[in-house]
This record gives sequence, structure tokens and C-alpha cells, in this order.
Amino acid sequence: MKFLDRVYRRARREWLQWETRGTLRSVSAAAARGAPMPGDDHPVVIFNASTRLGGMSLNAGFALLIAWSLRLAGVPVVHYVCQRGLTRCVLGSNKQDVHALPPCRECLRQSDAAFRQARRRAFEYTEDPSLAQALSDMDLAQLSAVTVEDVPLGSLVLSSLRWILRRHHLEDDLDTRFLFRHYLLSAWSLYRDVERMLAELQPRCLLVFNGMFYPEAVARWAARRRGVKVVSHEVGLQPMSAFFTTGEATAYPIDIPDSFELDPGQSRRLDEYLEERFQGRFSMAGIQFWQEMRALSPEITAKMARFKQVVPVFTNVIFDTSQGHANVLYPHMFAWLDDVLAIIRGEPQTLFVIRAHPDEHRGGKESRESVAAWVRANRVDALENVIFVDSHEYLSSYDLIRRSKFVMVYNSTIGLEAAILGAAVLCGGKARYTQLPTVFFPASAADYRAQARRFLAADAIAVPPAFQRNARRFLYVQLFRTSLPFEDYLVADGVWNGYVSLKDFSLRDLLPERSPTMRVIHEGILGEGDFLLPL
Repeated sequence: MKFLDRVYRRARREWLQWETRGTLRSVSAAAARGAPMPGDDHPVVIFNASTRLGGMSLNAGFALLIAWSLRLAGVPVVHYVCQRGLTRCVLGSNKQDVHALPPCRECLRQSDAAFRQARRRAFEYTEDPSLAQALSDMDLAQLSAVTVEDVPLGSLVLSSLRWILRRHHLEDDLDTRFLFRHYLLSAWSLYRDVERMLAELQPRCLLVFNGMFYPEAVARWAARRRGVKVVSHEVGLQPMSAFFTTGEATAYPIDIPDSFELDPGQSRRLDEYLEERFQGRFSMAGIQFWQEMRALSPEITAKMARFKQVVPVFTNVIFDTSQGHANVLYPHMFAWLDDVLAIIRGEPQTLFVIRAHPDEHRGGKESRESVAAWVRANRVDALENVIFVDSHEYLSSYDLIRRSKFVMVYNSTIGLEAAILGAAVLCGGKARYTQLPTVFFPASAADYRAQARRFLAADAIAVPPAFQRNARRFLYVQLFRTSLPFEDYLVADGVWNGYVSLKDFSLRDLLPERSPTMRVIHEGILGEGDFLLPL
């Protein structure tokens, strides 16, 4: 039955890809017919080589719809397209066999369908023999520090390598160095072509996916060096929504005026969302993290009763692209956990519940450097004052928060939710929500340790009222102003998590005068807009 199920799913995927390509060709042709002649020759360049291979991911869908919208409004658009331009791309890398070639044929067929009758500029791979020779004998540390003609290739590539290998601490072995060299050589080839492209096209804006995976990171770095405006995008917090910024998309910069307060209607809207979320009924990027949410078991509540106080510890996925922004007090999350463990060992009267992030064991994205492995290596689960909850256990985090003395997090969104619930939150990493005073975020690792011990010793912890207010304001803006909805145009494809198909809509519905989402995006790309929906 498992074999038949795999055959069925494969056939369904292939049918869906064929059908999607046909739809894209048809809509692309219609967009070309309906687009007026552009008014000037400074195009918007769109680049998203790391969004998909075959099929249409959410971010690929966002970019394509924006391209059609801009063209229909008379704005020149150029798609910057990979034409076997990377010897190893991020999504096309096989962590089980790094020597396997990426599926270029599948990707090129999708590109041909998506950009049919659109203006595009392709890039191909051109190897630099001198760089290839220089890289051949380098170890991992040397590869990480590679700079060519002032371009910091090593640092631009590193987060992609960590993401595809699903670990922060890379192993200095043959496979890792092989993949690292290919990424560096591809990045340098791409950089040289991006320089030529920018000089030739003189774009008014470069729109990229994420900005952290190495192809887009290189293009973003080159464009900024030339003074070209760069906009990056990521999935928003709402289903079928996107976040856009001229800053770092994975850092989620949001400017919230101190004068902004939720009115009664906005408060009700936020509370309705939170009521669903606190029961696990939410998704992001097409992923439903909670299949169910279980209350605390009688065994857990009985164990809690034997201790003076309870402190939940919420972790993150170590290889996520957001982690580069989080590592301010600590070099990485496990360094923070090591400090937490030292605190745990000195507090036998406190029960610590360590919670692994639910995404750590997601199928196809399993972490190779997990919190579960850290727990085993340090024999943390053998400690009497620790309960470890692995990522596949659907225990309610919110029940833990309600029973807590205070909450320890690295940079997980659960810290923001805990602040909304009125809990004291001690944050070890820079998070999206630390842009505002929402949690206790010490200035250094030493201050973090001292703050934790003060909290543990205190009879009660006074949480500034501003924390809960700011947390609600931040989440409201994140949900209902920065998460630009694309639900009128896209629907989940029903096969791949995070992949979509086009709905049946009129191309006129992509015009900015008919779509609040497209109006905000046009203003942000072409003018000085802030990519925020109006209040």
C-alpha cells in the first residue's frame, strides 16, 4: 500500500505540474496582450532562483503576480532567470548526495511557462579557474572567510549551507567542503553577471525572495553596493500572505508609531485570531504545525506540584535563516541552551520544561543538529527537575505558559504570545518583537544569566504593563498590516505544503486601483511606500 501511495502521489504531482504550466502559459500570454507599452526603460528586476524547482511555491506565486500587475500598469519588468547558472542551487542540492546535479530541466520548464512572453535576462555559469584552484585546498574555516574583490562570498553563502545541511555547526568533511566550493564558485559567477545586468538595465528596483539564500543575497549585495533600491519578500504571518521590506525580510523590521493604539474593533479582531491560535488552529507558509493540541497530562501536572515553580524553555530551529539576526547575546542557540542548563543544575526546586520547536522534525526538513540530540548528549532528560517535550509531541505550549513563573525563549514567536498572555518573558536572542519593549531582553549573556537568577529568586516578577500593550500592537500590525493578502489569486495546490495554484480571476483584478494589496506593493516598489495596509 505504501508503494502504491507513493506512485499515486508522484503521478498526482506530475499531473499538477503539467496543469500548472499550462495555466501559467495561458495567463502569461493574456498578461502580455493586456500590458501597455512601458513608459520608460528603467525596469523592475525580479529575481527568485531559490523559491522553487518545479511547481509554484508561495513566494514564486507572489513574485509572478506582482510582475503581471506591474506590467499591466505600464511598468517595465525584467525577470532575471537562472539558465543552468548555478552548479548547485539551494533547493536543488541533495544533502544525502551532494554530488547529485540539480534538476535543471524541471526548473527550466517551469521558468519557460511562468515567464512566457515576458522580458527576461538569463544567466549561465562561468567558472573562474583561479578561484576554483584557490578554493580546492581550503578547509571549512577558510572557505567561510572567502572574500573576492571585496565581495564577502563566504558570509553571503554560509546561511544557505547551514539551511540545506540542516545544522548550524558545519562538519569539516569532504561533502561539506564540496558543496561549499560549488556555492562559492556559483556565487562568484552570479555576482559578475549581476554586475553586468545592473550596468546594462539600470533598474529602478530589484525585487528578491528572502535575501538570505546565496543567489538572492549576492544579487542584493551587488545592487545595494550600486545604490539600487532592493525589496525582499517572505511569507507573512497570515495564510496566503506576503511580507515586503527594503530591510532584512527575515528580521521583519516594522515601524510602529508609539501613538498607535488598538481601538475596540481592532482589539476584538486580534482576540478572535488569538482564540484560534491558542488552540493550535493556524498555519504559516502552507504548514499546519499542530495536528492537535493536548492539555497537560495528569503525570505532568502531578510533577509540577512537587516543585516550587515552573519555567518553560522554548527553542528554535537552529538552521533557520532568521537565526543570523537572533545571535546577538550568544553566538548561536545552543550556547544559550548551555547557559540555561547551568542555571537548571543550580535550581533543584524549579521544574524546567524544555520544548523543542515543532518544525524540528518536519518531514523533508528534519534538523541534523536538534535540541533532542543536545538533550541526549548532555543527559538533560536524566535531571529530576527537567521535562523534555520533543518536537513531535503536541503538548499545549499555552498551558505551560499559564502555569509558569516566567518563560525563557530564544527568538521564537511563542515569546510574543506569552507576553500577550501577561507572562514575564526572558529572551536570549534578538527576535522580531524585541524591536519594541515586549519582553526582558538583557544586553549581554552575563546579564541574561543574572536576570534569570533574579527571576528565580523573586517572590513575584513585575512585568511592565507596556510589554503586553506593545506585544498586542506588534502582533496586530504583523497580522493585519504587514501580511499582504494574496488569497484572491492563489490557492493551496493540495499536494505540496507551501505550493500553490492560480485561482480563476480577471487580470484587471491585479491593477492597483482594484487591489489594496497591489496598490501597497506598487507604492513600495515604485515610490516611498512602507508596504503596510492602511488601518
